[in-house]
Amino acid sequence: MFDYVPQGIVHMRTLIRNGLIISPDTTKADDILIEDEKITRVEPEISVEPTMDVIDASGQFILPGGIDVHVHLDLPMFGTVSSDDHYTGTKAAAFGGTTTVIDFVSQDSDVLLTCVADLRRKADEKVAVDYGLHMNITHLTPEVEAQIPHLVEAGVTSLKVFTAYNNRLRLADSDILRVLRIARDNGLLTMLHAENGDVIDLLVEEALQNGHTSPIWHARTRPAWGAVEAVLRGAALSAMANAPLYIVHMNVAGEVDMLEYARSKGLQVMGETCPQYLLFTEADLERPDGVKWICSPPLRTQRDQERLWDGLKKGILQVIATDHCPFYFDGTKPLNYEGVKVTIPGKELGDGDFTRIPNGLPGVGDRLPVLWSEMISTGKFTINEFVALTSTNPAKIFGLYPQKGTLSPGSDADIVIWDANKKITYGRAYSQQRTDYNLYEGWPLVGFPVRVISRGRTVVQDEKWLGAAGAGRFLHRKTFTNLV
Repeated sequence: MFDYVPQGIVHMRTLIRNGLIISPDTTKADDILIEDEKITRVEPEISVEPTMDVIDASGQFILPGGIDVHVHLDLPMFGTVSSDDHYTGTKAAAFGGTTTVIDFVSQDSDVLLTCVADLRRKADEKVAVDYGLHMNITHLTPEVEAQIPHLVEAGVTSLKVFTAYNNRLRLADSDILRVLRIARDNGLLTMLHAENGDVIDLLVEEALQNGHTSPIWHARTRPAWGAVEAVLRGAALSAMANAPLYIVHMNVAGEVDMLEYARSKGLQVMGETCPQYLLFTEADLERPDGVKWICSPPLRTQRDQERLWDGLKKGILQVIATDHCPFYFDGTKPLNYEGVKVTIPGKELGDGDFTRIPNGLPGVGDRLPVLWSEMISTGKFTINEFVALTSTNPAKIFGLYPQKGTLSPGSDADIVIWDANKKITYGRAYSQQRTDYNLYEGWPLVGFPVRVISRGRTVVQDEKWLGAAGAGRFLHRKTFTNLV
């Protein structure tokens, strides 16, 4: 018997068969039935019916769509703007197996809900996969404090504060404590950019006075110890407020040490790192094209890399995000994107002065394919651990679970079918990020997504784009409940 479908309504039923379904805890040879946008059944040997579109995933892994909780799309900086907007960035995400991203709302005015509405007005018509928002708090007044609880009504349940970027983004410690208290009382999670802004300002001034302007000085003026003490300071403020805290883009061995210490004392502190800190070092800043690796916080040393990997393996760090914020290497030359020539000023703006180089790297499309080769193909991590760090943990921490981050009945059908044996030479042609370089150009990878499904619809299949601008949705995230 066929299901009755009212005229004008398309009822989609998709059956994925013969693959291995991966969760953080299990690996199962079940089938998945998708009805419209949701997973409705996960069982062995679901019967095929005439109304079903059948996908044979024999010999392949089935993963929940990746979740990148740290991206910056269409972000103004240093007289230019990050080169991926909400369409190109989410398209690139999909090509790499990521089906959900979370961007940041700048506090461009003290009316927070207006800031959120302004960003949504820009993003909603462009996003190709689902997205959420964090709210930056960079100027605190009694009026702003009163507005923070109302962000929950708008589906924004996380705040970001900074201990760096003096006179622009940084809050005083007392204001960070205030934010943490308000967040605690209203189910919000506070995120912290942990560096020492005072030390950075002094060292930058001294470097310029002494004629040190090359890219390596970006790292040398942002010392690792400043990040270490800022993480411990943030953990202490979290303890004083009895509020959860999430440290973004951790890049230093000592930061992992401080996080481990804080968690050992029962503090509600979690941390993320990013692929660039796991795979590159400050030595890359000394290359002729070293500006490509300028990001904040900067790249560190091999010893820092080793401790970050150790922190991921031991569960001290909970998430691998990207801090995706790309700029052209040479923004004087147009880039052909979907048949249109696009010119955006880029890292050439900092020629001769590292302080003027736009800070940021491409990565949202690279994260899962590159990490699969580094983590799974090498045998250093299990596929289950990979899924936890790149999908399930982010969903749990940021109020998306079980809508996202799992392949369970009732969850959104965000699914990646992964061919663990596929070998490619990676680079710009695969990543789809709208910039003129890729950090991993020429890297041999083993394992790659062959089909990406966003809420039941295939958006990428065999490296072909089937998605569309505006097909993604804004996610009203739940309040914070899960310390991972």
